[in-house]
Amino acid sequence: MIERAEGAELIASDGSRYIDGVSSLWCNVHGHRHPLIDRAVRNQLDKVAHTTMLGLSHPGAADLAARLVDIAPPGLERVFYSDSGSTATEVALKMAFQYWRQRGGQHVRRTSFVHLKGAYHGDTIGSVSVGGIPLFHSTYNPLLFKTHAAEPGDAEDLARILAQHEEEIAAVILEPLVQGAAGMLVHPPGYLQAVRQICDRHGVLLICDEVATGFGRTGTMFACEQEQVSPDFLCLAKGLTAGYMPMAATLTTDEVYEGFLGSYEDFRSFFHGHTYTGNPLACAAAIASLDVFERERTLLRLQPKIRVLQTLLSNVAEMPEVRQVRGRGFMVGIDLGDHDPALRLGHRVVLEARRRGAIIRPLGEVIVLMPPLGISQVELQKLVMITAEAIRAGYHSAYGAEPAGKTQQAQAA
Repeated sequence: MIERAEGAELIASDGSRYIDGVSSLWCNVHGHRHPLIDRAVRNQLDKVAHTTMLGLSHPGAADLAARLVDIAPPGLERVFYSDSGSTATEVALKMAFQYWRQRGGQHVRRTSFVHLKGAYHGDTIGSVSVGGIPLFHSTYNPLLFKTHAAEPGDAEDLARILAQHEEEIAAVILEPLVQGAAGMLVHPPGYLQAVRQICDRHGVLLICDEVATGFGRTGTMFACEQEQVSPDFLCLAKGLTAGYMPMAATLTTDEVYEGFLGSYEDFRSFFHGHTYTGNPLACAAAIASLDVFERERTLLRLQPKIRVLQTLLSNVAEMPEVRQVRGRGFMVGIDLGDHDPALRLGHRVVLEARRRGAIIRPLGEVIVLMPPLGISQVELQKLVMITAEAIRAGYHSAYGAEPAGKTQQAQAA
């Protein structure tokens, strides 16, 4: 039972402290109870906690939209607010669909989407339809619309799909650089840029879901920057408010925006909205978080931490219990290999880590580390040490013995 938090630590009701090794599900950025963000939210409470954005707006929503446009990849000039990562991608899918419908002519045939195998874009029906993780999604198959699934990291496979189905594809959706819920699957260099070029060649829109990768997780503000890619839609949530409040934003281009303009009686509006869209408290937290990025030079100070983390993980990668360590920046997956699901090895490791003072999470047999960007190097070292110890202890509790060394495994293979 977590009662309080400070910096990179969670504090339970019994006073026990735990390093927040997954940023409270990948959303905390600067640490808990950051004074500048705390103060911004309190100050907003003295004004108003919430007003609707149906027919109205407020200064925080306008200011935040301008700030997001300033830091987003070039060409993204319009901002639509919603509540979560799922709704951010749902908004992008619906916008892309409606955009083509309203273009008219042969474009009305563009009703389908391409996603990557192993994709995860949220839990609402539209986002599940473009998901590719059977454990999460197969139950709902009868409810989902049909899509095309491409091999992650394989530009030729995507090109083949678009060549065969070009006239029916509205958009391609992907998580740039790293597929988080797929087990921190890292795409090869140049893949994202190739996807952009293929989409352009076939006149298909590109949706980049940066719900997990955005706000510094891969080492840059947005993962798209690392391959100089500007998508047609950019989906943001999680770190948008630094983990303080539920909020999401879908950014798009003026070209897409203008596709929704017209006379009132044409009803070209994007008929989508949420009660808490653009919530003033969330906007205050998000603006304050962007201020922290600037004042504390968060991304600059992150780079040596990334290098420390890579060094620490190189030792973890040599452990006999570990098949592979993969990731980008502060997004890390430690793959323990294939095991009998009944052993629940990943879960055992998580419990062992908790006993040692760290909160981490498994994706099956992949142990995820995604600490807050504000974590200290000392805390980072402690987190990786605890994780390594927990992997050994979890493996021993499952099998009652130590695994063969890497050399022995290779010889056996």
